[in-house]
Formats: sequence, structure tokens, C-alpha cells
Amino acid sequence: MLSGAYHGVNPGMGWPLAVSAGLLERSSRTLWAALGSLALGHFLSMLAAILPFALLATLLDWQHQIQLGASLLLIGFGSLLLVRPRHPRALARIPPSQLVLWSFAVAIAHGAGLMLVPIYLGLCRSSDKDGGHRAASTLISSNFDTALLVGLVHALALFAAAGASAWLVYRYLGLKFISRSWFNLDAIWALSLVAIGLLSLL
Repeated sequence: MLSGAYHGVNPGMGWPLAVSAGLLERSSRTLWAALGSLALGHFLSMLAAILPFALLATLLDWQHQIQLGASLLLIGFGSLLLVRPRHPRALARIPPSQLVLWSFAVAIAHGAGLMLVPIYLGLCRSSDKDGGHRAASTLISSNFDTALLVGLVHALALFAAAGASAWLVYRYLGLKFISRSWFNLDAIWALSLVAIGLLSLL
């Protein structure tokens, strides 16, 4: 929920596009529809990152190695973002009518779903190594549901935080607030990827 709220407040995840859509149409309904599209795209990117690991997590004998690999991948990706913080320009050219696609592409490019992989694998770890068959059947039946739940909770937290930010700017603060107080969270984001990877390793 905290990482979802963090993504939601981050203007790089798209809530200014929802403000723009609402102001162009002069409709708060358009603002909320755009936020819904952004949350849906973000949710789909979470599933794209988590579901392959949900399938792999059923291999109990390899779960420790998979979590180790996911943690190292997260640390490496965060380090890469610290060294090369540039954003692909193509992401700025997606029209507002394709906000689900834009949100999906931006969340994938930022590694948002990747951040949840070590957390997800920690939730699905079996503590009973002796009851391997029992644990395997439980994981096989529940991993998909857990992956959906993790992605959904994250996307709902993003929607709430992005909605609060967008609504305040749309209704009360205006566009000048964005130009005067725009904040860049890229370095903090990259460091948080590395930190979560390190915590998962520990």
C-alpha cells in the first residue's frame, strides 16, 4: 500500500495527465475516468511483473534462488536508473486516449512491478520444508490469487494517492502549482528499488 501511494503521488506515474484531461474537458468525471485508466495500466504492469514469478514460486526447491535473483535484478535496475536517469521520449508521445497503454509502459519502464516481486515471493514462502507436497499444492492453488491481490492492493493505493493529488490540483491549486512546485522523485525512486532489493537479500 505504501509503495502504491508513493507511485500515486509521483507525478511521473501520470496524475498530471488526468488533471490535463479534466481541465480540457472541464469535467471532473473525465479526471476520474483518466485516473481509472492510469490505475488499470499500472495494475496490468504489476501483473506482468508478478505473475511469471507466481508460476515459478511453485518450484519450492528453487524459491530461495529465485528470490535472490529477483533481489539482485532489483538492485541492478535501481543502480542503472541512478546512473542513467533519462526517460524514453516515446512515452511522452502517447495520446491521452491511450492512458492505459501509457500507464502500463511507464510502470514497466520504472520497474514498479519489479519492486513488488521480492515482497510477493516473501509472502509465498513455505516455512514447512518437510511437508513439501502439501506446501506445493497450497502454493499452486494460492499463488495466482496472491499475485492478483498484491497487484490490486498496490494499484488501489496508487489510485487513491494519485486521485488525491490530481483532485487537489484540478479543483483548488491549479496548473501553476505544478509548474512552481514540480518535484522530481527519480533518484529517490532508484534508491528505493535498491533498498528493497537489499532488504529482500537480508
